[in-house]
Order: sequence, then C-alpha cells, then structure tokens
Amino acid sequence: MSELGAMSRPASTGRRGKVLPEHARAHNRALVASTIFHGGAMSRADVARATGLTRVTVSDLVAELIDAGIVTEHGTRPDGRPGKPAILVDLDRTGLQCVALDLSESGEYRGAVMDLAGTVIARRSVPRPPDRDGEAARTAVRALAAELIGAATARVLGVGVASPGVISPEGVVVTAPNIGWTDLPLQRLLGAELPAPVHVVNDADAATLAEHTLGGAGDDFMLVKVGRGVGAGVFIRGGLAQGSRFSPGEIGHVTVGTDEGPECGCGRRGCLESWLSIRYLDSRIAEGAERDEVLRDAGERLGIALAPVVGALDLDEIVVAGPAAYLDGVLRETAVTTLRHRTLLHDDVRVRMSAQGDDIVLKGALVMVLRGELGVS
Repeated sequence: MSELGAMSRPASTGRRGKVLPEHARAHNRALVASTIFHGGAMSRADVARATGLTRVTVSDLVAELIDAGIVTEHGTRPDGRPGKPAILVDLDRTGLQCVALDLSESGEYRGAVMDLAGTVIARRSVPRPPDRDGEAARTAVRALAAELIGAATARVLGVGVASPGVISPEGVVVTAPNIGWTDLPLQRLLGAELPAPVHVVNDADAATLAEHTLGGAGDDFMLVKVGRGVGAGVFIRGGLAQGSRFSPGEIGHVTVGTDEGPECGCGRRGCLESWLSIRYLDSRIAEGAERDEVLRDAGERLGIALAPVVGALDLDEIVVAGPAAYLDGVLRETAVTTLRHRTLLHDDVRVRMSAQGDDIVLKGALVMVLRGELGVS
C-alpha cells in the first residue's frame, strides 16, 4: 500500500468505536478528493461549500494533496468579481494514470492504462491460461500488469485487478475455481512484486463500482453482469454490499423454476447462469431454437431471480451489463414484465442497460484504485 493509500483509509476507531483524529482527517481528505474528482476544477472556497468543511481545513487538506502530487493548481477563474481572483485546484488528471486488469473474459486476460476519467491510454492482453492452473494464471497476471505499468505515460497511481470468484475486502481470492485459486492473497502478493499499490476486487463488483462512480447510478441498485457466466453486485445506501461470505449478488447459481432446466457448469441443473450466460444462448440458437423465444425464456428466468432480491432490499434500479445484442430488447423487456408481476410495490422498478460499454470491468478496476488510494466514491 502506498503512503497516500494509507492516508486515504480511515484509521482504527478503537475497541469502543471512538473516532480518532487521524480517522476524521482521513475521512475529510477523501471527501475533498472525491468532491474535486466529481466537480472538476474549483476553488478552495467551492470545495468548502460543497463539503461543509471550514476553509482553513480545506486549505490544509488541499495543500497536503498538492504535496502528494495528487492535486494541482490551475490558475485563476475570470469571474469579474471584485477582489483577488480565486485559484482553481483539480486532480492532476494528466499526470496520474491507473492500470486496470479484467480477468473475466473467456479467451484472454485484458488490461489497460487509463487516465482518471477511464479514457484508455494503452491496451494489452494475454491468452487466458488453462482452467484451474492457478500458478500459470498468477504468472500471466503479474506479467500483464508489469507490461502495462511499463506502457504508462505518467505516474501510476495503482493497479486494479478485477477477478472472477469470491474476493475478501483484503484482496484475498477465497475461491475462483475456474482459475484455480483458493485462499490466494493476490493483492498482497502482487503488491510485493509490482512497483505500484494493488487493489483486487470481484469482477461483478468492479462493474458495479464503475456504474456508480462513472455511470451515474443511484445509491440503491443491483448490477447484473452477463457474459461467460452471470454475476451481480449490490449497492445499498451508497456502499458496495459485502455480505458474511464476501459474495452478495451471487445469483448465477440460484435455481430458477422447478423444471430443472439445462445442466450448469457447477454440476446442478436450472441455475440462472445455465439459462442466461451468452454461451448458453449461443448454443440454443445454434441448435435451431427460435432466437426471440430463447431470449424471452432467459429474460423470464432473470426476472424470477431478481424479484425476491428487489422485494427484500427495496431496490428501484437494476442495471444489466453485457452484450446488448442479446440482453437489450426482448430479454430485458421480459425480465421487467416478470419482475413487476412478481413483486407488490415495485411497478416502477427500472431495468436498464449499462452505458459503460465493453470496458465496464476495466473501469471498475480503475475505480477500485481511486477508492483505495484517494477515497473517491
């Protein structure tokens, strides 16, 4: 973890939950950085008004962020008002970059160097190692990250890795069966091997973070990511849900319906993933099934899986991420109809496609770095 990353995290509050001065300072520093990230160039007075902090506190924190190379001054604002013109400050959006890795694709591990807004500076990829060869996977991830760090054209703030599987908040891959990782402290291991702080997150959670921070989603929503498999992330009251087993949103292996259905990769029958994954949709259509009927069936199964989640958590928005050619239109519309039919108070629940595109997981890995190093939310 970098010095700045340590600064951005709240310190321990003690056994009785006492708020320590360093805890409050870390919170305020993150609040200032987050406000500037979302608001763009602004004066210190603007930051104080937006955060509710005093001008003295804001000036002190901005000075600290300038010393750390995170914030820069951008001249004055020509507003025509009497008095000394306000000096604008902003994150160093040209002097800071992040490395993002997406390990969820079926044929390759993808990576990119990105600026703070998610614009891609450089791309690289490596072939996906054989399933369940954990050591080969770790070697490939390390090599890809190192190559991308070398391709960066500015200071690398950190490396974000979005991986399938159950991931703890400390970046331990509790289980990722297809990759071959069990209880692997990936964040710590990569952090010791790479010249930049590393943050590891589940790929569906990464997509959820991207949708919230960069896509304008609200504070209570669920993102369903459909691709090789089916996963989801849950955002509740402004925070990413963790759960007792670090696996909220694992709806891919929820059985939908009582008709058993196709066999799933987990060995059971009728899991949502076995109805909804892109490879299943492709196989059904290739076998001669009518396309709209396949998509309608998958949409109904998705609505069945979502209904109890929406009802229990009182969500007002579902975001679907994946290939729009399959997921938008018939499939999404059927999911909406089924969902509303199976809930009592959610006739207005919104189910929409993500606008983040194919890079949503990479953008989420970027957001994980911004959260971990700057406290941006």
